[in-house]
Amino acid sequence: MNGSPSPKNIWQWFDPRGRKAGSWGFMLNRITGLGLLLYFVIHMGVLYQLTRGADAYDSFVTLMKNPVFMVGELLVIAAGIMHGINGIRLGLTSFGIGVRYQVAMLMVVGLLSLAGIIYFGFHMFGGG
Repeated sequence: MNGSPSPKNIWQWFDPRGRKAGSWGFMLNRITGLGLLLYFVIHMGVLYQLTRGADAYDSFVTLMKNPVFMVGELLVIAAGIMHGINGIRLGLTSFGIGVRYQVAMLMVVGLLSLAGIIYFGFHMFGGG
């Protein structure tokens, strides 16, 4: 498997077969990073639409109170939390810290991410 990106082997970046724990974590960061980039592009488009005045802003706020969009917001928050916490893990292992403990570190990333997602979800959907 050639590691350099090209149109022919770009999908190998996301192929989970035969990967170790560290590679799974790196794939998670790639996927969440791409999702956050997509959200950023959409967000900029929405902000541009809001320059059309107060009516556009009010209709946007009404739309965002729809449960479908709230779940979408929670997914963005989940991606941000996972990307950030896993990014810390990647930074540590890049400096040789905790390389032997990839599986345990990924479990900690997962548990911290899950706790953050539950916290935000609880508050987003009226629990607190």
